[in-house]
Amino acid sequence: MKAVTAEVILVHGLWFGSWAMARLDRNLQAQGFAVRRFSYRSTAGEIDRHSHELMDFAAQSGAQRQHFVGHSLGGLVILHMLNRPNDLAPGRVVLLGSPLDGSIIARRSERVPGGARLLGEVRNALQSGYGRLVDNRETGMIAGTRAVGLGLLLGGTGKPGDGTVAVDETRTTGLKDHLLMPVTHTSMLYSAEVARQAACFLDTGGFDWPVAC
Repeated sequence: MKAVTAEVILVHGLWFGSWAMARLDRNLQAQGFAVRRFSYRSTAGEIDRHSHELMDFAAQSGAQRQHFVGHSLGGLVILHMLNRPNDLAPGRVVLLGSPLDGSIIARRSERVPGGARLLGEVRNALQSGYGRLVDNRETGMIAGTRAVGLGLLLGGTGKPGDGTVAVDETRTTGLKDHLLMPVTHTSMLYSAEVARQAACFLDTGGFDWPVAC
């Protein structure tokens, strides 16, 4: 694989595939990044397996800097991977609506017939969350505030959020920056402004508040 100066690895969330990150891919490329998309069968296998596969995928790169952007469950997969011993190139992490403190919607799904099967082997990870950041990578979170989504079918989160994940569920100690944006859990993947903010954090270690990068 041809070496690049800096690359971004995109990691999709539950029920999606790498196709769901296509718009974000194009938007980040427009910001000057080389991008690769990691694909995994989100409900087939536990998060430990997914993180091992992501490590193998990331290790194929010769980039001098290696950033990660993960949507929802994808962010948890990234953090699990980075907490393993590794010799990956340095870089930053942007999480998009990842339930670091656990998802009440995932917990409520256990009460619905077939709910456990829908979440598959990652249901424990989604229910409990994973807020363990790594010291050597600055990590930022973009959380949505437009509460429209499948979570409403399960009664919603009861708090401000993106319709699937509550804002409070996206917080943990050690985040370098935390940005609220008027997007839903899914529409954040298609927002040019979300991509611009993600690129800003990857470049500078902070979001645009509102000074242009």
